[in-house]
Amino acid sequence: MPTTWILIADGARARLLEQDRKARHFSPTSEQEFFGSRAQSKEIASDDRGRSFDSAGRGQPGDVGTGGHRHAMEPRTDPQRYAEYAFARDLSDHLEKAANEHRFDRLILVAAPKALGDLRELLPKTVHGKIVAEIDKDLTNVPTRDLGKHLDAHLPH
Repeated sequence: MPTTWILIADGARARLLEQDRKARHFSPTSEQEFFGSRAQSKEIASDDRGRSFDSAGRGQPGDVGTGGHRHAMEPRTDPQRYAEYAFARDLSDHLEKAANEHRFDRLILVAAPKALGDLRELLPKTVHGKIVAEIDKDLTNVPTRDLGKHLDAHLPH
């Protein structure tokens, strides 16, 4: 009988469940819950942003009356978004290892839209070949006992 794992994830939290086909319920795999960073971008970027000068004007940057204006530079990557992507990469690595160890045969991905997009991009072919359903919903706060009503249409019978 094939083993079906269900990954429930958002950008900072995930849990892996295994479907018990006989009892039609879910139980945690032997894995623990996964946690990424819940910090907001302003908390992750601990230092003040750097400063840059306009190139407009003929004077030196900062000269009064010559058009050299200072302003804060925006970070190239939102630190919170970077943390979410790194978390998805860690999940991908974990699933790849488990797939290579033949610990599951089928995988159902249930994730918030951004997290699902990250996982689609990051998961290797060995894991993609086991995906039987993708659900773009954030069910991380739904108790395990209540997941069936959200997943029933996607589960093997």
